[in-house]
Amino acid sequence: MTADFRDDMTGAIHTISQQVNSRDLTGVARLIAGRTTSELVDVCERLTEKQRAVVFRLLAKQQALEVFEALAPALQSDLVSALRDSDVASLFASLDPDDRVWLLDELPAAVAPRLLRGLPDRERELTAVVLGYPKASIGRRMSPQYVTTHPDLSASQTLARVSAGLDHAETVYTIPVLDDGRRVAGVVSLRDLMAASGETVIAELMSQPHFSLATTDAEDAARACADLGLLALPIVDSESRLVGILTIDDAVRILEHEETEDSARQGGVEPLRRPYLSTPIRSLVRSRVLWLLVLAVGATLTVQVLEVFEETLNAVTVLALFVPLLIGTGGNTGNQAATTVTRALALGDVRSRDILRVLGREVRVGFSLGLLLGALGFAVATPFYSMPIGLTIGLTLVAVCTVAATIGGVMPLAAHAIRVDPAVFSNPFISTFVDTTGLIIYFVIAMAILQI
Repeated sequence: MTADFRDDMTGAIHTISQQVNSRDLTGVARLIAGRTTSELVDVCERLTEKQRAVVFRLLAKQQALEVFEALAPALQSDLVSALRDSDVASLFASLDPDDRVWLLDELPAAVAPRLLRGLPDRERELTAVVLGYPKASIGRRMSPQYVTTHPDLSASQTLARVSAGLDHAETVYTIPVLDDGRRVAGVVSLRDLMAASGETVIAELMSQPHFSLATTDAEDAARACADLGLLALPIVDSESRLVGILTIDDAVRILEHEETEDSARQGGVEPLRRPYLSTPIRSLVRSRVLWLLVLAVGATLTVQVLEVFEETLNAVTVLALFVPLLIGTGGNTGNQAATTVTRALALGDVRSRDILRVLGREVRVGFSLGLLLGALGFAVATPFYSMPIGLTIGLTLVAVCTVAATIGGVMPLAAHAIRVDPAVFSNPFISTFVDTTGLIIYFVIAMAILQI
């Protein structure tokens, strides 16, 4: 996207906002006329909830459907609250079953049943299938609309099935092959079907299937789909019978959602689930205040440590000068380790059972970093203060970096082992914990060397 295009969109969005506020609906309609779906999505993401509803009502029906499908589920929920029941019913029915479930998860509990009752029987049944699985499972995100074939069918017969299912199937590029018990026996690609002669039986074309249980964590299944480079991943029940399919675009959507959550929690905030400019101020405050209160309580531990060692500080006041340096270095070292290991967990590079291997690696990494920083601290502090002070700073940096890297590396794995989001135990909590332990290490070393 060029800078000129961004400037044009920013100006247009500002003008649309002003015209909506002044009730110049003719001017708004003129400005949004001819805009692409992606441009209109960008406009809607930057308007307030009421402004968004006004703009949405001015769109042509087909374009309104396209824009609605492209919006984040949280913004769809806002529109559902703002539009008339007849408009909502039409929009809701136009969504695929898996997309409906994303929206239903955002809606108030009292609204969801009303929307489901308004669906045609067939669509309500498909949506109910997806809703029946736990929220964190891939069954909740799969599509129950697919085309299948049988090992004994021919390529031409399967292509006929594909043609008949084009209007409702989520994808036809990867086709599950089911045996007589509806168990997944293999998969066949549309490319191989079209390249084969019409008489070729599917048993000769199908390949070994990769599939996931419907109760598997959604992020794990999406990661498997992406890592294996699959266009679609069959989703099965405990008896390997097909119940749905996960397409690569839905897998990417799940991974982006999880990445957003992890990034937010590593920064000490709750995920917004909607674009920043369309998030109400109260929601921004609510996403941050709880974490700030928790971290503020945790920070009182640092105050308590300083109070315990108050006599040490009074005896050698120069020690106070290095407190920010030491706790800052420890916090940064712990955060680096936590971020690296959390990312490795997300990518599947490490598992909870690798905790001892990670522990050993981070002890060595932290010790190496501590030696480098400790030598630098000793070299800088000694000429300006004294040899004992320089030695205290140097040894403290070695110890703090070792402890911080170890804690930062192990804590995400421990969280994962007890089924807690590793991002929750990442940067904010690790910084608070390392600050406290770092100060204790600092004063213990100082008392031993300086004989206080």
